Amino acid sequence: MLILIAEDDELILKTIEHKLLKEGHEVILTRNGKEAIETLKEREVDLAITDIMMPFASGIEILSAIQTMGKEIPVIMLSAMGQEEVVLNAFDLGASDFIIKPFSPNELMLRIKRFIPK
Repeated sequence: MLILIAEDDELILKTIEHKLLKEGHEVILTRNGKEAIETLKEREVDLAITDIMMPFASGIEILSAIQTMGKEIPVIMLSAMGQEEVVLNAFDLGASDFIIKPFSPNELMLRIKRFIPK
């Protein structure tokens, strides 16, 4: 499974990358929203994991770009903000799941497994 990770916190980015590689997935790392959107235009991915607050384009803008491109990619949103309005907005725009930071890499893997075809 090819998974795009959009996260500007290097420690979180590397932690997710390590866990996904260990589980046998391929990953594409992006460190800001603009880079993530450009990558999504060029590559077909099976799943996207994106932080909400990032430089150049937010996770919400990435989600919107995926919709505009007509791609049906599950998107797991990450955020330190647990505000109900932000969560509801993400789901309204098509987010598949939402995890509040800090989170356990094992919890993230359980949520990712829901999107792996059986």
